[in-house]
Amino acid sequence: MALYNPATATLVESTSGTSTPTTVAASTSSQTILAANSNRKGATIWNDSTATLYLEFGATATTSAFTAKLSAGGYYEVPFHYTGVISGIWSSANGNALVRELT
Repeated sequence: MALYNPATATLVESTSGTSTPTTVAASTSSQTILAANSNRKGATIWNDSTATLYLEFGATATTSAFTAKLSAGGYYEVPFHYTGVISGIWSSANGNALVRELT
């Protein structure tokens, strides 16, 4: 027996027309990479450092509890329209995180 659904669904993708750049200096203590923003549609983070950057979806990143590990020169795209705070900590303090928030 075939299934029939007379209702149609419309998929609407969110788009962004604004990119806000920020730079966060590398640190061996947890730093806010992006503050929570309910209007965020996406974000990118580039580890412009020779050290490893550990990112955490939450207020405090550590080198043992993290969401993503970016090697030197690594690039990360924030998934799933995540709008909460993102923190980061480096294995040594040199370089920066180059951040673009899309709203």
